[in-house]
Amino acid sequence: MKIRKVLVAFALVSILAVAAMAAEIAGKWKSELPARDGTPQVTIYTFKVDGDKLTGTISGRQSDTAISEGKISGDEISFVVVRSMGGEERKIQYKGKVVGDELKLSITFGDNPPREIVAKRVKE
Repeated sequence: MKIRKVLVAFALVSILAVAAMAAEIAGKWKSELPARDGTPQVTIYTFKVDGDKLTGTISGRQSDTAISEGKISGDEISFVVVRSMGGEERKIQYKGKVVGDELKLSITFGDNPPREIVAKRVKE
């Protein structure tokens, strides 16, 4: 009986730890990449967390775009952004990992090789 109580307590602590880690993703994140002309291209990621579900928006020069298919597993996230390009809807896939106040993202679009970026937490 003692072992069962210990296992139940361990399971509860583990669940709470995962939920706490997921909550660390919520909020605003900012990345800056040089555009073709060398000027910085700023993107703001605003994330909301509900259990293992991730929602929110990406804001940049193409206005706000909702994210879809958002998932969280510990400190790893994934989501999709659908943009209209040339009259067609295109999916851009994002996968990332939170490391402290940095979000390391890999962005895949079509058959292009993944693009790696780092977003930093916006402290408000």
